[in-house]
Amino acid sequence: MQKEIELFKAQLRKYNLKVTQQRLKILEAFLKAERHLSCDDLYRMIRRHNSEIGYATVYRTLKIIQKTGLAREVDFGDKISRLEHEYGHKHHDHLICLKCGRFFEVFDPDIELLQEKLARKHKFNPIRHKMDIFGYCRKCSQSINQTQRM
Repeated sequence: MQKEIELFKAQLRKYNLKVTQQRLKILEAFLKAERHLSCDDLYRMIRRHNSEIGYATVYRTLKIIQKTGLAREVDFGDKISRLEHEYGHKHHDHLICLKCGRFFEVFDPDIELLQEKLARKHKFNPIRHKMDIFGYCRKCSQSINQTQRM
């Protein structure tokens, strides 16, 4: 976690922003969470132990965390912006259920190779990518099929 904190501090200095205890507490809470967090989620977590930290501070700090490359935004189709860890975490894609909202992190080396091949074929230099597949999980698919049979 120390490397992430140093990157964050460097980013703050780059933009002439102060390294404050509030910002560091928000960063540490985010890094410890190891899950996809909305600003609301993180704010609720922070408020339990740090009632002096406001929503706007959490929101602005998350934007800085994202600019630093420590996190990336994910959209699971429910219009809620969430961040997931990026730095030091392996690339993965998402399968997202449109009914219950559950999501699954997946990785397939064959898909990654195909994406690289497509980029080379078109003489395209990819910087980053994401793949989100929307559909229905097994449980929701079964309930949909049962409803259609009736």
